[in-house]
Amino acid sequence: MDWSLRSCARNGHITYRPDETELAQQLVVETAVGQAWKCLRCGAFIPENPFAFGPADNAPEVPHAGQIRDRFIIRFLGLERGIRGLIVFIVGLAVWRLQISQETLVDHLNSALPLLKPFADQIGWNMNDSGIINFLSSLLSTSPHTLYLITIALLAYGLLQIVEGTGLWYQKRWAEYLAVVATSAFIPLEIFELTHKITFLRAGALVVNIAAVIWLLWTKHLFGLNGGAAAAHDESVKGRAAINYAINMHSRLEMATTESH
Repeated sequence: MDWSLRSCARNGHITYRPDETELAQQLVVETAVGQAWKCLRCGAFIPENPFAFGPADNAPEVPHAGQIRDRFIIRFLGLERGIRGLIVFIVGLAVWRLQISQETLVDHLNSALPLLKPFADQIGWNMNDSGIINFLSSLLSTSPHTLYLITIALLAYGLLQIVEGTGLWYQKRWAEYLAVVATSAFIPLEIFELTHKITFLRAGALVVNIAAVIWLLWTKHLFGLNGGAAAAHDESVKGRAAINYAINMHSRLEMATTESH
């Protein structure tokens, strides 16, 4: 998949006319219908007036194929973390309310939070057969102080996941570090669920989370891996660098095609 073309198809092309004549001449061609300006993102020539113009140093920031793909994956992870955090937060509230109730945790979740059960059914999560839910239910007969600590831990973790998901959605680097730490911390609980019963959903979630940690560590150069921050290449180009990237795009495509053959 050409992520640059996909992004341009969804969001429109990015064309720019630099004031510097030498650079402008390398971004424009004459056609039967007039001038066509080269998109700084996908490299296609667009037969219309440039989207903006000005000094080369003021050219807009342009993410390219690798950055667009990585941002899509990051946002998907952010959405998943946000949903997970919401579920954990809801379970924490349920445990808090059950301190003075005789209901089971599963019954309370089904009756007090009717939207959760259809969602759980949709993703194949059987709350009656969940090791974590059963473990939490067994703790409801413990001391109020213990329940208080459990509730605080669940609410804090749920909030942490929501904050992490929000940060990933907005492409914040601190959220990438937080995602690695928080996801790694959650893996033992997923392994605990698998020791209770192996299902496709649980095994799949564990594999996805392990893969997400490895992908973030390596692709985003976190904690000094793969060259560390100095080797990070996830920054979009802008200004004169964006123009030079577009000018040299054809040469890079030819080189990549030659190497593939």
